[in-house]
Amino acid sequence: MRRTSRETQESARRITRRGLILGGGQLVFAGVLALRMRHMQVDQADEFRLLAEENRINIRLIPPARGRIFDREGRVIAENEQTYRITLTREDAGDVGTVIQRLGQLVELDEGDLNRALAEMERTPPFFPVTVADRVTWEDISRVAVNAPALPGVTTEVGLSRFYPGRDLYAHVAGYVGPVSERDLSRYEDPPPVLRIPRFQIGKVGVEANYEQELRGSAGAKRVEVNAVGRVMRELDRREGVAGADLQLTVDTALQDYVQARLGPDSASVVVMDLEHGDLLAIASSPSYDPNKFVRGISVKDYGELRDNDHRPLASKTVQDAYPPGSTFKMVTALAAMDAGLMAPDDTVWCPGHLEVGGRKFHCWKRVGHGHMNLEQSLRESCDVYYYDLALKVGIERIAAMARKLGMGESHDIPMSAVTSGLVPDKAWKLRERGADWVIGDSVNASIGQGFVLASPLQLAVMSARIATGRAITPRLVKSVDGVEAARPAAGDLGLNPNHLLQVRRAMFAVSNHRHGTAYRSRIVAEGLRMAGKTGTSQVRNITAAERARGVTSNDDLPWDRRDHALFVNFAPFDNPRIAVSVVVEHGGGGSAVAAPIARDVTLQALYGEDPPLEAYPTADRRRVKALQERLARERDGRRAGGSDSA
Repeated sequence: MRRTSRETQESARRITRRGLILGGGQLVFAGVLALRMRHMQVDQADEFRLLAEENRINIRLIPPARGRIFDREGRVIAENEQTYRITLTREDAGDVGTVIQRLGQLVELDEGDLNRALAEMERTPPFFPVTVADRVTWEDISRVAVNAPALPGVTTEVGLSRFYPGRDLYAHVAGYVGPVSERDLSRYEDPPPVLRIPRFQIGKVGVEANYEQELRGSAGAKRVEVNAVGRVMRELDRREGVAGADLQLTVDTALQDYVQARLGPDSASVVVMDLEHGDLLAIASSPSYDPNKFVRGISVKDYGELRDNDHRPLASKTVQDAYPPGSTFKMVTALAAMDAGLMAPDDTVWCPGHLEVGGRKFHCWKRVGHGHMNLEQSLRESCDVYYYDLALKVGIERIAAMARKLGMGESHDIPMSAVTSGLVPDKAWKLRERGADWVIGDSVNASIGQGFVLASPLQLAVMSARIATGRAITPRLVKSVDGVEAARPAAGDLGLNPNHLLQVRRAMFAVSNHRHGTAYRSRIVAEGLRMAGKTGTSQVRNITAAERARGVTSNDDLPWDRRDHALFVNFAPFDNPRIAVSVVVEHGGGGSAVAAPIARDVTLQALYGEDPPLEAYPTADRRRVKALQERLARERDGRRAGGSDSA
């Protein structure tokens, strides 16, 4: 049907209006777009130029080389070794499962490490390389390189990792490092960026942890160009980091090695102190463990064995554990009594085998008693009743004050983990901690190092050092930092009467050198090297009246963990003291039978600087000592060979 002229004109007008509206809208949109483009290109040009540059250039940190740790003679305790690792980039690999299967045919992959790597891949960008095998051999690297075309996304890298060549020798002293954990990061309000570097290692325990800042060094940096998705295109420049400071400790590796071998599998500890500056020449806990396992990532099985071992190889017994000091504490009580003017060295006390106080019998270790005892005799034969009687005269406050003066009840400032302050109890302590008044029986127990009194092997060595010198010697473990000598703690006079100290030293000399001395069988016969010491045996269980009536059960007939602790402290040579030694053997039994022989052997080793001649030992002991020296030499050679294999 033909349209009329009027209809044609009306249709044209409608089309024109629609075109004008549409064109106007387009014009407005183009105008807004132009204004926006002008604003971005002109007004915001500098801002977007900066953002573009930052997206194109990334700054990435380079981990610094960790400072090394040496002994007093410059022997390596902790160092860095070059290690090889294999990484996988998910984006380049394509089918990750297939690539890992091929890689597993060339290199042995740990299942635990592989599972952790796969989990990490899920959390990180696809272009980020993830370590699937660490500390692999050069042969593994070679096989991967030869088969590179069949392993897309797989690359090999070289890095540094901590290594302890002595293995278990310094585990409790140097400690170990490990990867940064969330717990480590939580200690910082604003964690240093270097801690965010993948697989970065920091000190976890021991010297490694306490000197973390010095050992860590400063990170370097490199500028890399990345594309729009963050993949590295090229490296533009780099600034290497500053290596951490090297530490030199006061310990002597040869002596530490001997001590560790001498302790063997026993749950025990030894501290050897130099008496000139307080340097710790050896500080060993047994049994020990290999810290390299923690650096590499210890397995659940290995950690479980360490954790569940009743001899507690993870514990730094020398500083972390506190024991009843037993009879090694008697010098404290004697000095407190003489200092207060309540006892003269020649005063005697009658020992019938016990002392009755407040209706309770406190027994001497010698059931039939010692008879009349003066100071020298009481220390020489370790009479308990003599010190019970002193406690009644002196009181706990004076005893506690003397103990603190001799270095007990104090957490000595050395860079090891969990250094205990031990316990020197007094009336205020018991009221505060136990909510009870001090009773006279508490003083009687404390006088022989039982009851509430606790001391670490380190504190016992400090006590011996102060008695030997009359000076307030404090222990030192770090000799220098980056070649700069560490401060030597001041060792002022203790303010004790020199004659009182001389009397106690002579009594300690009799312990080791008089025929009736409790450590006579463990004496040193070499002229000019004789030692002065004190045995100790501390109970870990109560002995009932019924048991005493039928006879106290022998340690050999008790379960291991209910036997007495064996202790010994000494200094040598007597005429010119150079070293102080403390020994604690957990549940070892008698101090004279177990701890004293160890202390004597360690003392001679420290004084000679090598295996001492047999002439330094009593004639009756030389055959046994020769066999012992030969066995320990074989064990030390085996340890060194094992350390070389680990390297």
